[in-house]
Amino acid sequence: MILGEKLAWDDTVLPFQLDASDMRGRVARLDGVLSGILKQHDYPPVVEALVAEMALLTALVGQTIKLRWKLSLQVQSKGAVRMIATDYYAPQKEGESARIRAYASFDRDRLTDGVPFDQVGEGYFAILIDQGNGNAPYQGITPLTGPTLSASAETYFAQSEQLPTKFELSFGLSQEPGSAAHWRAGGIMLQHMPEASPLVAEAQGEGELLQAADLVSEDAGENWNRVIHLLSTVEDMELIGPSVPPTDLLVRLFHEEQPRVYDAQSIRFGCTCSEERVRQSLSIYSARDIEKMTTEDGCVTADCQFCSAHYSLDPLSVGFEAQRQDDD
Repeated sequence: MILGEKLAWDDTVLPFQLDASDMRGRVARLDGVLSGILKQHDYPPVVEALVAEMALLTALVGQTIKLRWKLSLQVQSKGAVRMIATDYYAPQKEGESARIRAYASFDRDRLTDGVPFDQVGEGYFAILIDQGNGNAPYQGITPLTGPTLSASAETYFAQSEQLPTKFELSFGLSQEPGSAAHWRAGGIMLQHMPEASPLVAEAQGEGELLQAADLVSEDAGENWNRVIHLLSTVEDMELIGPSVPPTDLLVRLFHEEQPRVYDAQSIRFGCTCSEERVRQSLSIYSARDIEKMTTEDGCVTADCQFCSAHYSLDPLSVGFEAQRQDDD
């Protein structure tokens, strides 16, 4: 693909490589994906901002992994926003879109105005990879470091994966003439190609947590510092668009680093919940447990935290006893 070619870039992730500095990266733009995620819930603006940032991180990270099924990012904290959870589902066939879903759990009375990360207290940042049936899931956890969720993600990659990583993100409400305000997000993820592992034994991280700068040697460090400086010149509107294609942005930022781009991956909002999955999740409960879950209307109900879908089931058709009868 020739740099400068115009793309239909909303809700896509564009992989690229900087040949002159041995870096790889992704450019993501989210529009309809965020609308799909956020319209499922009545989040206060400060919570919407955190969910938007987490969804953007998920899009960037998910596209870097050779994924057969699902990648999940999670934040658990003691703050007003107790949890943010996102899932990235890899395309099942070539040409299909990846899917993202997300939700947040929070105490509305504890929310304050101001910086979104202030709503997140002491806690951890986690990445979970599930490659499907027959494969053991992977989980990596690091403390939340701030001052943003993206900074916590950088610490995760330095500490758990020994990969120098840098994010530049922008997200917020956007309004075009004649249309309602809606959330847009855009960002760039940069990673040094994996050569850092031999340095880990000698690295000294601040507060015992490794950072990207701890993982690069002198020669690689010069490249890293130069490219990160170039990345720091990006403007918010360049990240979000919508007028600047990702390819043009890469040329503007990194033309001397010999950027090479690959096929873009489209992304859409998508939830995997279904009545069948609800039945499977209830199959571990005994008849007595199911009886306790049954409402006054004689139903067992369940709501999806991601898309707010509501399920109402016959109690005789769910639970361990019902599953055993079906197996017989």
